[in-house]
Amino acid sequence: MEILVILVPLALMLGLAGLAAFLWSLKSGQYDDLDGAAWRAIADDDPPPEAPAKR
Repeated sequence: MEILVILVPLALMLGLAGLAAFLWSLKSGQYDDLDGAAWRAIADDDPPPEAPAKR
């Protein structure tokens, strides 16, 4: 039971650190444009290569 004296505060500190990191990411704008990255990943920016001319 003595281990609970260490584990409970450790779990609370890790939970608070995770919450602080999440709130920091919200404040810094990490979740502002959720669709933009998905569309940029599938966007076809390069024109298709031209077929070689037949002789």
